[in-house]
Parts: sequence; C-alpha cells; structure tokens
Amino acid sequence: MTELLDLCYDVLIRILEEINPEDLAACAQTSSAFNHFIKQNERLYKAHYLRTFDDPRTKPGVPDPEWVSELQKLIKCTKILESANNDLKRDEFKFVASTVDSLIATASIDQSGTSHNQSKVSNLFLHISQNRDAFMCRSSLFKYAGTELQKPANDEEGRQLSAKLHCLFGIPSSQTGNRALSVHAHARSRIYDLRNYTDKTQWGPFQDDGSMNVDWEMIESQMIILGYNSNLCCRRFQKRFSPPWGEPLQGVVPERAKIMPEYPAKLLYEPDVPLRLKDPYGVSGVWSRIVCFLDYNDLYNFNFDTQALRIPPDQPRAPLSTEEAIRHIHMDIQVTRVVAADRFDNPALPVVHWSGKSRSVDAPWDPNANSKIRGSVRLTPEGEVRWQTISVFYGGEERWRSEGIQVGGLRSERGVVGSWFDKDFDPHGPAGPTAFWKVSDRGVGDGDVSDSDEEDQEGGHWHM
Repeated sequence: MTELLDLCYDVLIRILEEINPEDLAACAQTSSAFNHFIKQNERLYKAHYLRTFDDPRTKPGVPDPEWVSELQKLIKCTKILESANNDLKRDEFKFVASTVDSLIATASIDQSGTSHNQSKVSNLFLHISQNRDAFMCRSSLFKYAGTELQKPANDEEGRQLSAKLHCLFGIPSSQTGNRALSVHAHARSRIYDLRNYTDKTQWGPFQDDGSMNVDWEMIESQMIILGYNSNLCCRRFQKRFSPPWGEPLQGVVPERAKIMPEYPAKLLYEPDVPLRLKDPYGVSGVWSRIVCFLDYNDLYNFNFDTQALRIPPDQPRAPLSTEEAIRHIHMDIQVTRVVAADRFDNPALPVVHWSGKSRSVDAPWDPNANSKIRGSVRLTPEGEVRWQTISVFYGGEERWRSEGIQVGGLRSERGVVGSWFDKDFDPHGPAGPTAFWKVSDRGVGDGDVSDSDEEDQEGGHWHM
C-alpha cells in the first residue's frame, strides 16, 4: 500500500475510481495511511456515486449532497437488500425503506434513456422476492392477507412507509391475479368501508388526523383494486386504460430534461404569459380515467346491516369479494386560472384551477359519466400533489367529487389515485376508488379558457 500511496495523486484517484464502490471500505482497512487518503477524498466518493446512481442534483442551484455519507448509506442499503439474512432486513426496515424512498425520489432518466436508480431498485426487488415481502408488504393490509412472510410493521410510520414504497414501485399484474385474491378482498373492504370517509380525511386518501398527510395505505388498496378490476375488464379497454403502475417504477422516474426548475413566484403576476405556461403541474390535455363502484345495495348492506353496525370503530370490516363495476372515461381539460397559494396551502407552488369535459368510453349515453368537469391542483402541507374534481351536469348540477394524490409527485406519469364520492359528502355514500393519468398534452380545445368561461364555471352555470 505504501507503493500505491507513492503514485501521483491523480493516477491513484483514477485507479480507485475504477474499483467497485463497495470495495472502498475494504481498501481503507489495509492501512491507516490508506484509510486517511480515501476518507479525505470527497472527489472519489462523488465519482463513485455519479457512476453508480443518478445525479441527485435534479434542479439548477441544488447544492451538492454529502457525497461521502450518502454513498456509504446507499452501499449499506444495497448490501442489506442483497443479503439472505431476513432478521437483518427486519431490524433495518426503516433505514432501508427510507433510503429506497430517497433513491426513488432522486431518480431521473438521462439522455441515453437509462436511470441507474430505477435499474438498481427494480433488480433488487424483482429478482429477490424476499425484499418485496420484507419492505413492500408491511402495511396493515397484510395483517390479515398475504403470505406468512408478509407481516405489518410494528408502528404506523413503518406501515405508511411500506405502503408508500409499494405504491411507488407499482403493483405488477402478477400481483392482481388469483394468488392475491385474499389481498384484494381486504383492500376492497378498506375502500368501501364508509367509516374511512370523514371530514378529517376530506373524504380522500388522507390520514384521519386532520393533518392532510397522505394515507398511503388507502392509496395502496386503491391501486390494488383498480389494477385488479382493469385486468378483468373487456379487452378493448385493457390497452388504453391499463393503469400505469404495472411495471417497476413505471411513470415515477422523470426524464431529466423534463424536470421542472424552481417555480418563479413572479410568473403569477406576468399578464402576458399564457395560463398554461404559468401552470407547474402540466394540467392541460387529455386524461384517461377509471372509476370503480359497488352496487349501492351491496355498499349499504356492507356498511349498515345489523352485523356491520356491531363492528367496533377500530376494527376493519370483513374481506369483501363482491364484484364491482368499472367505467372508462376520457377527460379533456384546460387551465382556467392560476392563483397564489393561500395560508392553508403549501406556498412552494400556486393553485391551478381547470375545467373541461368528461366523456364515457363504455357507453356514450352514460348519464353519470358524461359531464362538464372542473377542479384544482395544489400542494399539500407535506409537499404532495393534491387533485380535486367536481362533475357538473346539465343545468349546473354538481353530483360527484373526487380527491386524489399524484403518485410520484409533480408531473408524474403514474397519475392521480384517490376516491370519488357524493358532492354533499353523504355519510351513506356512495364512494369508491378512481385514478386518472395523462395520455396527451393536446386536447380538443388547445387554447386557454376565456375569462367569461371561467365565470360560468365558478358559478356552476354550464351551457350544454
């Protein structure tokens, strides 16, 4: 090692840059001098990080991370995931889950069309099935469903983190077939349990504490059910309306060239800038949507028959295997207004209002799907992208609302997942899961909606 240390600095650094990053620690243990040389060279850790993982500096002006500690953390996480030691995985659950969450959040596709983070996460969880059991199947859903190896985490934070990873990674089609029947029966029970729709949850996928933090366990159940039902629907809809979460990290990892830089606040007040350019969420365009629902008699009996009313508030209802209906819808929407976030919103981005048309694909005459539609997009206090919709029918009658979260964050192609419900928040329902995702930036109307149209929409006076 003394001879190596006698080499020119740049030559030695180049040699060390060519070894595997996990071997840096082994090299550092060969001598105190070599240990000091390696640990004092941040350039070396940075080179290994950028060669092995995606560049986390996704936006201009983002400072460099702590390259040494970040690389060491990722190598430790990788070794645990590659290990066959299930006890180690269980003990290090929160460390690994939070590290993988960060790895997904900083993933991006480079000019060659590849993402190091996506490839690494996909390989570690696709080819080592015990990793899925240990980290993505630990929400409360798996207390009663799943296999013997799929057990819920010990606390709410861990269960939410596991559900979030499952939602971000995706629900492969192989997990929505017969082998997962018990899982989707419990997921369906959670979704159609009307006790989960309260003022504190805003009737959406939010935690029941008024914080507006995302309830990833609810979104996990919604994605399982929507994916399962889509697999069962008519073949002519499967390709166009296949939910974008069947492949690992599908739609979650953005192209680096499309990552939006920091939103300039002054843009809101530039009168000559078109509305669509003021919109950081990429609202305008055509969106595919699916909506699932139970027959109302089944929904009512599930929630309000004598046996259902005996179930304690803190206990889940029985697994539900009743078949649902599914509707396929196209939404053509445009931005109508962009305003500053108010005191209850996250101030990092503005609130965008939009409107358009909703059209049934299954049956052109469907009176519950063909409507005008309007809504808004904003950031929640914790930084998630929240979508609200209201369906407006002939004569200005508002009938259905929805609340959803864009899984994967701003402009994620994974789309919006959440719940639909009666516009009056009726505690007797109906309610169910819905999802929509963008299929085209260009809609039937390519321009912005005029101010006069905006007034009509806000007042609920629609002209068919």
